[in-house]
Amino acid sequence: MANQVRTVRRTESRPWHVDADLCVVGAGISGVSAALEAAALGRRVVLVDSLPMLGGQAVGSIIGTFCGLFSNGPNRIQLTHGIADGILEDLGKAGALHHNVGPLTTVVYYDEVALGRWIEQKIRDAGITVVLGAVLREARREGGRLQRLELATRYGDVHVDARGYVDASGDAALAWLAGLDCREPDVPIFGTQMFVLEHLDEAHLPTREAFTARIKEKAAQYGISRDDGLFFRFPGRGVAAMNMTHMETPLDPLAASATALAGREQVDRVIEFLKAEYPRAFGAARIRAYALPGIRQTRWIAGLHQLTTDEVRAATRFPDTVARTSWPVELHDQPEGYVWEPFGEDHVHTVPLRSLIPAGSDNLVAAGRCIDADAAALSSVRVMGPCIAMGAAAAHALDLTLGGKVRDVDVPALQERIRANI
Repeated sequence: MANQVRTVRRTESRPWHVDADLCVVGAGISGVSAALEAAALGRRVVLVDSLPMLGGQAVGSIIGTFCGLFSNGPNRIQLTHGIADGILEDLGKAGALHHNVGPLTTVVYYDEVALGRWIEQKIRDAGITVVLGAVLREARREGGRLQRLELATRYGDVHVDARGYVDASGDAALAWLAGLDCREPDVPIFGTQMFVLEHLDEAHLPTREAFTARIKEKAAQYGISRDDGLFFRFPGRGVAAMNMTHMETPLDPLAASATALAGREQVDRVIEFLKAEYPRAFGAARIRAYALPGIRQTRWIAGLHQLTTDEVRAATRFPDTVARTSWPVELHDQPEGYVWEPFGEDHVHTVPLRSLIPAGSDNLVAAGRCIDADAAALSSVRVMGPCIAMGAAAAHALDLTLGGKVRDVDVPALQERIRANI
């Protein structure tokens, strides 16, 4: 049978339309949390991301670790629940997690492929509409109320009309496009080009202390700018996620596009160091994956309250608390290293709802690393645990106020819903 084909030519096309109760921009861990919470409440949800995949940086940038989920010290407890419970249970049963319990902090290593599939399956099961590979073109609002998002995809334009919106973009892309005030750091906050190595010889891996000392001594020799890198190893697999680079993550589109190339060049220098200095451990190792550039802090909203470093250090308990964590201040504001300010065993700091609400907006809530905080405070709450909690809080706050102003939400009613996270 002859192939059946037809000749077509582009004509003026009309955009696709999607109507929803809630539109979530950004399918990273905070956006996924918001979308799944809203869907569980019976809301019609559309989830938008610029990548052609779900999971954001948690999957694409191979962050490799859940940080900030647990409190500090020997009597540590889990501080964030919601989708965190499902991830810990399901990936734990699949052997795709490893709990690294230190003297103070607990870090949960994860297999990024397993996490990606978990997210995809949960989003599909929840009946959430996804628009992937979508670039925000315009955000239409009347006064303080966002009305419509106009998106561009390679298959045509899409318009989303929703009653409430969550900016989980990481860069406050939605708030910025809507013409709301945003903040940027005074100095660059460096990101990381993560990569995954396989075929390690685990019997000959150096200790953390010895490794840190060696890289500080040899970094300049190999042209490595960051001299305090580390890696996260899954015991028994011969695989490790490597966190050993620093590169700027500008908002300039041309410079941002060059970032991935610069980051991979840094990775190649790190590989040279590893193989030369530790031939028994890394001599047979090879790169399984270069991640997408990992971005820590770029632009964030100007909210009703800016969380400050002093409030983090003081473990301030806010009347409108919606998330909590014990994670240290972890400010990557220098190419060679970063500020690491851990807290004591009984320390838990919190995030107020007001830091999630952009000033001047009625139906937009931010979640994740683009909430309002000073640079050091944000570095302590932009990790996975509190990001999951913030996503859940955003979904519930909007659910309680659709048609009204989110700043007028009944805070006790909201906190009753998210009690496990506060």
